[in-house]
Amino acid sequence: MPKWPWIERHFTFDFPVTKQPDIVERFRGLPARVEDRVRGLTRDQLTRSDGKGWSIQENIGHLLALEALFDARLDDYAAGKPELRAADMQNLATRQANYNAREIGEITSELRAARLSQVAKLEHLTEPDFARVSIHPRLKMPMRLVDAVCFVCEHDDYHMARIAELRRGMGGVNQ
Repeated sequence: MPKWPWIERHFTFDFPVTKQPDIVERFRGLPARVEDRVRGLTRDQLTRSDGKGWSIQENIGHLLALEALFDARLDDYAAGKPELRAADMQNLATRQANYNAREIGEITSELRAARLSQVAKLEHLTEPDFARVSIHPRLKMPMRLVDAVCFVCEHDDYHMARIAELRRGMGGVNQ
């Protein structure tokens, strides 16, 4: 089934800022979800591409590479910047990191540490902090901090769906 490309997606954040605890909990769950999806896979399965994009391991590495961007965007919100810093839409950090040459345990450990560090920052914020607004540079739309956290979760889900697609393509691998 064709997938809706990430770059073509648009978002409507019409939930109250008080949804923040639910969204932060979803945000917190990424490392466990990733670890569950790679458990029992061989190095060959983790690093194999279907020719349509990154391997499972590269998708996970991409999520790790973007942790630094979101951490910097947290600083942008804290500083009251009118526009968030832009992402590298060429994904140079992901492409140059050569994630397929690394051990999956190393990547997932780094992802867990980075994500939980951000969760710790988020847990110290107040409702007015989550209501702060800044412009998303690619979407050209105002985003509250709570919306930005949700946006990251949507991006996480996009790559988790791609990982599931790669697993299905392996045949015989438990879904």
